[in-house]
Amino acid sequence: MRKSVRLRLSVLMLMEYFIWGAWYVTMGTYLLTYLKADALQVGAAYANLSIAAIISPFFVGLIADRFFSAQKVLAVLHLIGAVTLYHVSTVENFQDFWWLILLYTLLYMPTMSLTNSISFSQMENPGKEFPRIRVFGTLGWIAAGLLIGFMELEASYMTFRIAAGCSLVLGVLSFFLPNTPATKKSASVASILGLDALVLFKSRSFVVFFISSIIICIPLAFYYSFANPFLNDIGVENAAGKMTLGQMSEFLFLLLMPLALNKYGIKKVMLIGMFAWAARYLFFSFGNVESAMWMIYLGIILHGICYDFFFVSGQIYIDKKAKGAFRNSAQGLITFATYGVGMLVGSYISGSVTENFQHTINGSPSYIWQSIWLVPGAIALAVGILFMFFFREKSVNTSMKEINSEEALDSKLASVIKEIKS
Repeated sequence: MRKSVRLRLSVLMLMEYFIWGAWYVTMGTYLLTYLKADALQVGAAYANLSIAAIISPFFVGLIADRFFSAQKVLAVLHLIGAVTLYHVSTVENFQDFWWLILLYTLLYMPTMSLTNSISFSQMENPGKEFPRIRVFGTLGWIAAGLLIGFMELEASYMTFRIAAGCSLVLGVLSFFLPNTPATKKSASVASILGLDALVLFKSRSFVVFFISSIIICIPLAFYYSFANPFLNDIGVENAAGKMTLGQMSEFLFLLLMPLALNKYGIKKVMLIGMFAWAARYLFFSFGNVESAMWMIYLGIILHGICYDFFFVSGQIYIDKKAKGAFRNSAQGLITFATYGVGMLVGSYISGSVTENFQHTINGSPSYIWQSIWLVPGAIALAVGILFMFFFREKSVNTSMKEINSEEALDSKLASVIKEIKS
């Protein structure tokens, strides 16, 4: 890959995830403080991303990939997205906000798949080249959190305007990305939904994994929707900046995960991930800024284990479990179930639970965070226990030994990251 192409793709990844990180992490805080929304409305706003995640594969697979060059579609989506984000920053009521965020997420979610498509089309060895490009996306998310936190904008409409400005710039730059012409081939609805992989449900262990993957998204939704409001509410300074420790740990544990897979096997690694969710919410429940700030830090840093050890290892499990023609369908099925159905249900449940533990102090709403965080912690613990007793997949555990060489490892990580972020 030429240096100029590598530079453009790196900037693409950096800006793509900077845009998302600039508004998404702090949206709950903005809604609760600036728009005076309630917790149910916060959950409903975050659910829009899951709705978009369900719809976007159809847009990319049935329309964008077939008729238009990827870089041109990416440019148009970001330009329209910039206008939409600006209008999001101007509304004064939740109803208008909800509809605009739904529109924006419908515009944004396809851009992640398009970004990956453009990048992969320029690579001779994606296994080695993609992780080195994709890491700039993580850096972009971290940079957004540090900037918003440093400027103390977590409850400000300026988060959306910063994201809008970046989206405008990226929209223009996208026209100058390497040409990625339409494939002229359209994926079927069945393959997008992963219906071709339904044969995997003959395996009891796969059924256990599938159900566990959906339910574990409920604790994940709690974190995305209410971690930032929680940290601000208990008095953590620069909460958005401190939350980037989670992305830093995610990157670190992604590198360490293959060693864990070889040493412990897929089942134990996924169990560690699920029990880490329970531990993080226990830390959130009993941590405070006065005497137990270390528990808050641990809860944030555990994000790397929580996310990588279950969701990433789960993608690897699917890759080993589904062979040949069923592999892509299986990945599509689990992505649809988790980031679509699981996160959608989780967003509404997190909003409902948080609203249930709201009370009023001096005329202002307040939340019993200890009780709130114990709910997703208990869910994660219950799922982990059930998974421990009912999931048995010795053949897949044994096959983890195949991931030994550096080339095989890079290829596997590239495949996994592509599926999870698309």
